Amino acid sequence: MTKKSSIFAKDMKMFFQKVTSEYMKKYFFTIVLSLFVLNVCAQAEDVLETALRVNRYFMAKHPNPVLPTNVRKVRPSNLWTRAVYYEGLVELYKIDEDKAFLEYINKWAKGHHYQPRNGMFTTDADDQCCGQTYLWLYERTLYREGAIDPTQSRPILENLSNQMATSRYDYWTWIDAIQMAMPLYFQAYKLTGDRSYADYAMQSYRWTRNVCGGGLYDEQRGLWYRDADFVPPYAESDGQPCFWSRGEGWVYAALVRSMECLDKKDPYYKELKKDYLAMSKAIAACQREDGLWNVSMLSPVTFGGKESTGSSLFLYGMSWGIRHKMLKKKDYKPVCDRTWNALSNDCVHRDGFLGYVQGTGKQPSDAQPVLYDRVPDFEDFGIGCFLLGASQYYMLLKAV
Repeated sequence: MTKKSSIFAKDMKMFFQKVTSEYMKKYFFTIVLSLFVLNVCAQAEDVLETALRVNRYFMAKHPNPVLPTNVRKVRPSNLWTRAVYYEGLVELYKIDEDKAFLEYINKWAKGHHYQPRNGMFTTDADDQCCGQTYLWLYERTLYREGAIDPTQSRPILENLSNQMATSRYDYWTWIDAIQMAMPLYFQAYKLTGDRSYADYAMQSYRWTRNVCGGGLYDEQRGLWYRDADFVPPYAESDGQPCFWSRGEGWVYAALVRSMECLDKKDPYYKELKKDYLAMSKAIAACQREDGLWNVSMLSPVTFGGKESTGSSLFLYGMSWGIRHKMLKKKDYKPVCDRTWNALSNDCVHRDGFLGYVQGTGKQPSDAQPVLYDRVPDFEDFGIGCFLLGASQYYMLLKAV
């Protein structure tokens, strides 16, 4: 290289360094933001892939959704455990409109003639839970396809009307029932405009909260006793009160699903929001270092191992709250991030099997031990809880 060309090369190098430097200074924040957005998008897609993997595992294992379940005895597949799975699948469908998901949902609902389990006069919230998906199908048909299929809504609305006609509000004697039935009543109100559905839901909620067993909601702690059997003086072996993780999750999810059906100015919305905010604070304070929650929220020495169903429901409720600007992102998103990392890394197997699912029961001691590779008595509701949490967390990441 000649001396002249060497000088030219040196000048060009200095020129490009200067241009690059000026460009970086001018567009530094744009570049950083772009890299951040790309990273968040990648994270969101990882969440979706994991949720799809877990769901594929379930659908492959149960190709015919109408077939009865057979755990200790034969039960129709519109029982509450399967109904919770469909709540999760509906949320997954909202972020990935796979026709196979919709066909699977429709086949299940139509196969049960859109009816609650155990007939039109049942007052058991567990029997009514399936109606949340039936009414979602009706709403989707009405607003997205412009058609009305009353067979999708009539049986459930008739069942709720039959229950309201009893003029009793004391059916929800366990907090799981709040999740199984309360959102359904608010869905019915949203669809029909008939305020009596919402009134009945709130009267029932208040009875469970304030009257049942002396009141199942502990306002001081912001958490719920599962039923009257666990109200103090009942205590765990270490003296702590018993707050069952999944039970808290049921109520937390129910508050979210109910508020979604109400106008923000509605007094019922404000009443539910107050409890939701108090629960959010209490739940976040109980999170384990690994990102999950103990089966017994305040009692690590009593069945203190990992558990995915309550944790998934907490992820669902908190992600929703951040998205709707009810919860401060700086305080609660790190909680959600830790939860998702724990669920995806510690609980999900390569084939989509979900570990650390506490089987059916009513208290921390039931269905123990809860293990990574132990198949619970019912897998469906655990997967439903997971899909609820994953779907809301995905939407939270996409909204950042």
